[in-house]
Amino acid sequence: MKKLSIIIPVYYNEDTLSDLYDDLCEKVLDKLDDYEIVMVDDGSKDSSWTVMNEIHKKDPSHVKCVHLSRNFGEHSAILAGLNVCTGDCAVTKQADMQEESELILRMYESWKNGNKVVLAVREDRDDGKIYKIFASLYYKLMRKIVNPEMPKGGFDCYLLDRKVIEVIKMLDEKNSALTLQVLWVGFKSEKIYFSRKAREKGKGRWTMGKKIKLVVDSVMSFSYFPVRLMSVMGIIFSLASFVGIIMCISEIVVSGVRTVGWASLMTVLLFSSGVMMLMLGMLGEYVWRALDASSNRPPFLIEEIVDEETKECD
Repeated sequence: MKKLSIIIPVYYNEDTLSDLYDDLCEKVLDKLDDYEIVMVDDGSKDSSWTVMNEIHKKDPSHVKCVHLSRNFGEHSAILAGLNVCTGDCAVTKQADMQEESELILRMYESWKNGNKVVLAVREDRDDGKIYKIFASLYYKLMRKIVNPEMPKGGFDCYLLDRKVIEVIKMLDEKNSALTLQVLWVGFKSEKIYFSRKAREKGKGRWTMGKKIKLVVDSVMSFSYFPVRLMSVMGIIFSLASFVGIIMCISEIVVSGVRTVGWASLMTVLLFSSGVMMLMLGMLGEYVWRALDASSNRPPFLIEEIVDEETKECD
């Protein structure tokens, strides 16, 4: 009998957790052979942890609650869930209920057919124009300079076989993108398409700062594009300066007049200085990431686990 772990990262989701559990009970859980639900509270400051414990009391043999010591980010919360889950495979589920719960069954069937990785790809989305624009630009950028295998609509939910889970745990990467790690590991995979619904309850916590960090983490961790860009910019400026020198010398030789233009000189100087600072910033990103990795701090810290065996601080 195969066991499925359903991992749900939780961050300010007190409004949707009870509805989510009821929806899973109605549409999914009774169709599974064996299962566990692993809810990971990513440092929420609302009543999410209380609601999670109430759900655990309803079904203590199948619901496990994990409380992180602070907010580490959704990808770290999912990674924490992967570390404590015990299923033969694990599927991630967003707590905002924007993905239909039946999607889990479709992914589970695909896994039983032999696929080690199953991606739930967004074919369409109804969550606002701004989100659509950012998502379109992000996934286009990922396909262009990071991984051409990134689906056009992207994915947040996916199913991983136990073998893949062990590989993800072994990677132990910080400041990275878990979805890109899932694509990187390879293994036999399948894409399942769905339409993402608009959010009905609660407020999204996906801020612009987190979006920018995701872009930087994705590019820095999985692409040599920033380093190659620095080299290309260096070549361009070197060629431009060489052409400028030739033009100045030819002007003196031909007309005997020295080239003047303080304003143009300062413009070029300021622009080149700005580019150099940008390049130093990119190098600084790599240096900081290397320092952060060498410090060997874990990507998450579990403060408490509540399940059938412990029911208290673990």
